[in-house]
Amino acid sequence: MARRLQFKMLPLGSIIDRYLAGGFLRIFFISLAVVTSLYVTADFFDRIGSLLETGASAWTIARYFLYKAPLLISRMIGFATLFSALFCLGALARSHEITALRSSGISVERIASPLILLGLVICALTFFWNETLVPVFTRNSQNIYKSEIKNRQQKSVLGTRDIWIRGDGSFINVDNFDSPSATIENVTVFLLDRDFSLRALVEIPKAQWVGNVWKTDEATEWNFTADGKTLQKKITSAIPISETPNDLQLLARDAEEFSYFELQRQIADLRSKGIDTTAHEVDLQTKLALPFIAPLMVFLAVPFALKRKMSGSVSLSFGIAMVIGFGYWVLTAFCISLGHSGALPSWIAAWVPNLIFTMVGAFFFTAEE
Repeated sequence: MARRLQFKMLPLGSIIDRYLAGGFLRIFFISLAVVTSLYVTADFFDRIGSLLETGASAWTIARYFLYKAPLLISRMIGFATLFSALFCLGALARSHEITALRSSGISVERIASPLILLGLVICALTFFWNETLVPVFTRNSQNIYKSEIKNRQQKSVLGTRDIWIRGDGSFINVDNFDSPSATIENVTVFLLDRDFSLRALVEIPKAQWVGNVWKTDEATEWNFTADGKTLQKKITSAIPISETPNDLQLLARDAEEFSYFELQRQIADLRSKGIDTTAHEVDLQTKLALPFIAPLMVFLAVPFALKRKMSGSVSLSFGIAMVIGFGYWVLTAFCISLGHSGALPSWIAAWVPNLIFTMVGAFFFTAEE
């Protein structure tokens, strides 16, 4: 009885914890490398046709995928965590090591605690990874894709929203570009003479791409004459912007190219200009919610591996990881799309998938064996 109580009160950091953590981490790094390689390979073959059509060199293509790797690794961490927990615990159950631990009075919750703690550590490291490497590397990969592969001159001085474009005899500032609706907001066109002096200024509150031109219901053009006078006229037809939505899409920056604090500053700037920031607020909350996928996946894996008596086989672990992982990402994508459209508040859209899967894990955790 004393020995059973001793094991039941086993402190964190014991030999058993180190043994479990070592096995989990070994499988985690191997599986992360494998699934990331598979992801890169699938992405490569999906894009190879368009990449070859552009005439890009092999070195350019290699650099593009190299800089894209940190983002792909970030996306695969959740799957690798889930697979590692399932396989590690399942293998211990198959070799009856879990039975030996439980016969010594150690509960399922105590066996799982070092793995859940590791999941929290992976969560913190993932957030740090997403804040430091991912934005910089993703920005470089997009620059390579836009300027070297697509052969588009980088005319954008600033990023995603608040885009600056150097046009033919003009400079154009776009406060916000909404790709799905092909709409630009708070646009200012600076028209220049040959000596680069300002000859006119066009202010456009909102314009939409219709057919093959930008059209607006209201725009104001200010012309500056040589004698110092200013002439004002209204524009209700096509506006002097030659760039298409596809051109602006190449200049825009995705949410992955921003760190959490950069995106936070971007939202504050857009709000000060009266621009709707709903989609950006969802992306901001998502940056906080997604790293928690690591401890969440461990929490889901424990009841499947220990209470459902899994065999610890690679195929079964991979299959369950695929089903759970696919379900999580489908639910996340659905909620984010609802958040972007304004159907759900930003924090609900970002955190509901985590909440639902936490409740599923809690149900299986507390269910009778």
